[in-house]
Amino acid sequence: MSSTSFASSFRQPRAVWAVAFACVISFMGIGLVDPILPALSSELDATPSQVTLLFTSYLVVTAIAMLFTGWVSGRIGAKRTLIVGLVLIVVFAAAAGASGSIDQIVGFRAGWGLGNALFIATSLAVIVGAASGGFSGAIVLYEAALGIGIATGPLLGGLLGDISWRGPFFGVAVLMLVALVATAVLVEPTPVPKDKPSILEPILALKHRSLATTSVTGLLYNWAFFTILGYAPFLMHLSAMQLGFVFFGWGLLVALFAVFGAPLLKSRFGTPRTLYGALLGMAAVSLVIGIWAESRWVVVGAVIFSGIFVGLNNTLVTTAVMSIAPVPRPVASATYGFVRFIGGGLAPFAAGKLVEHFDVHVPFVLGAVVVLVGAIVLSTVRPALDAADREEQQPDSSERRAAEDAVRTVPTLEEEAVLAETALADDQRFGARHA
Repeated sequence: MSSTSFASSFRQPRAVWAVAFACVISFMGIGLVDPILPALSSELDATPSQVTLLFTSYLVVTAIAMLFTGWVSGRIGAKRTLIVGLVLIVVFAAAAGASGSIDQIVGFRAGWGLGNALFIATSLAVIVGAASGGFSGAIVLYEAALGIGIATGPLLGGLLGDISWRGPFFGVAVLMLVALVATAVLVEPTPVPKDKPSILEPILALKHRSLATTSVTGLLYNWAFFTILGYAPFLMHLSAMQLGFVFFGWGLLVALFAVFGAPLLKSRFGTPRTLYGALLGMAAVSLVIGIWAESRWVVVGAVIFSGIFVGLNNTLVTTAVMSIAPVPRPVASATYGFVRFIGGGLAPFAAGKLVEHFDVHVPFVLGAVVVLVGAIVLSTVRPALDAADREEQQPDSSERRAAEDAVRTVPTLEEEAVLAETALADDQRFGARHA
């Protein structure tokens, strides 16, 4: 994209900025609670495994909800889906801040995850529908929102968490309330599709080997990723503010390598080799933490450095899924999101239990092994990945795939061709990337 086109991406209607702002706040939620995990453990008299349930409840509910977001938006429309998601986030984030026990916070984080799934699954399509400068310009703006949110979430969590562990929850509630009002006022109503998507499509898609295989790779990679994200803060023995800066550095690397590093390396080395390298790198970082778990500064450095491989894997594993799945992209996106977030949700809780029964080394060594298994699983679809790379080099490949998707699937948010491309980009650029 030229510098002129890049600059024009940020000259957008107010409706686009309203949704983009909400995206920033939503993406902040990925790492917002990291800096306050030790404080929650000490002030609420909870074990680390109990505290890590904040990730488990949030991500498992997000995973399950991803299966139904298309069905919901296909019946009430994109804007209403956005608003419902934002309302849920505001209510449950505020309720978590007002809680008096870890069990209450875990329960309210589950509701937060439901709202986040509804919002994230819909936001990019709305941005594309309202943005000036075409699809590419909307993607640049969405990626910018993603990067800002991932990087600043832990920093905000550290700043507010240094005052009180309740601060990050109330902070998100206030910011999301502003985003809710802006979205309700500035975003134009979106039409409800005449044809309704089937609620079973994402589950039935797992019968396809290529989609199931790459989704399992995503689950295994996310196991290591969320083991680090969910349990490493307990090893650093830092204040909330210090943890905020650590994960701010991590978030910057995630954003930079997801948006810029992954496409560059993929174009030079191809998807399979780049992914093998990223998965091996993730395994090495997890192993380093596992071996030197008692060394604070080794853990700090390894966590920050892991942002490189998190960014690469989040983009490239998703690209692999979307490239070789023999189903429409919206269906592949929902299926993959469901499988990978299940792994991300269970891993932090499992890490806490492994530490309780063994020691702090075991969950990170296990994470390294799990990622290596993921690389082996991925190798079974290497020919399909190579073929997808060759097809992508054809000038009209993206347009042809979009047209195929438009014929093969029912629209859920906007016009068919827009949905095919937006669903791909939404899953590729999110984190989630994570996540």
